[in-house]
Amino acid sequence: MCLFADRPMSPDSAYLKKLLAALLFGLICLQAPAQTVTVIRFSHVVDVDTPKGQSATFFARRAAELTEGKVRVDVFPDAVLYKDKDELEALQLGAVDMLARALSKFAPLGVRELEVFDLPFLFDNIEQLHKVASGPVGRSLLAKLEPRGIKGLAIWDNGFKSFSANRPLRTVSDFRGLRMRIQPSKVLESQMRTLGAVPLETAFSDIHALLKAGVADGTENPHSTLWTERMHEVQKHITLSDHGYLGYVVIVNKRFWDNLPASIRSKLEQAMKEATEYNNRTAQTVNVEALEKVRAQRLNTIHTLTAGERADLKQVMLKTHEAMAPRIGRDTIEAVYRETGFVPVRNQSGKP
Repeated sequence: MCLFADRPMSPDSAYLKKLLAALLFGLICLQAPAQTVTVIRFSHVVDVDTPKGQSATFFARRAAELTEGKVRVDVFPDAVLYKDKDELEALQLGAVDMLARALSKFAPLGVRELEVFDLPFLFDNIEQLHKVASGPVGRSLLAKLEPRGIKGLAIWDNGFKSFSANRPLRTVSDFRGLRMRIQPSKVLESQMRTLGAVPLETAFSDIHALLKAGVADGTENPHSTLWTERMHEVQKHITLSDHGYLGYVVIVNKRFWDNLPASIRSKLEQAMKEATEYNNRTAQTVNVEALEKVRAQRLNTIHTLTAGERADLKQVMLKTHEAMAPRIGRDTIEAVYRETGFVPVRNQSGKP
């Protein structure tokens, strides 16, 4: 009681009331510690205005809303933290927690099956693609990442690709000798060599400079990437080929993910489901709008393949399916064929 020796101790004392209120508040604070916020560092290498960039931002917002502030997702776009070649190692080491990495870039881990999505003319439309990516085949492919310490959460669209170069690309002979920039992918390398082109692997962030300098002659990209990276400024011709798909696997460090409370994981899974739906809608819209913007610039001649030209390109590029079967796994390729109803044209040897 010595604490109050210099104060009157009447029950009506305003001082005593304030002190008791303060002690009660302190007791409540001891019983209810401040909420801990889990921070997820989400790194990617493209512009914030691309479908992937917008979807990462959407996921961050929904994660915060659904967890009522228990999770904060910090998004780092435009390779401000890590470039393509470094980000996967950063994830495995725990330097970042989440990435959205191109499907073609998991072969160094030994997961070559994901390269099936790089095969040219594998999907006739986006519905076929989503049936595979979101269905049993897609889930089984993502599960192959887990022994490498990585959890695959979803596959996000960027879109179908068009060719670009400084000359028209309508027939196989048009590609002969061109240095065509590709993502690091043995499938895409085979595709370009099948066309008679020279595949050139470069970092995404270097594409514009290499095209401008003439080190690369052409490339393949969805229209949103063509626009945001200003490739149309250094390419005279664009061919609307829809010959291949570019998508991303949203991945997270598995140890980090498994250590989250189950209640938090379920909320993040819901946020990712919504973000995936948002991404796939956005990708379609943004690619249409990007092509309209490119057209409006009047810097390019835009070519639409005739049915015959498309059929001829497809017939030649299907050779890549057979060439890559030992690498990807024939069972994986055949599983996708069954899901999509794909029927390759085969010659008498049984090969495409």
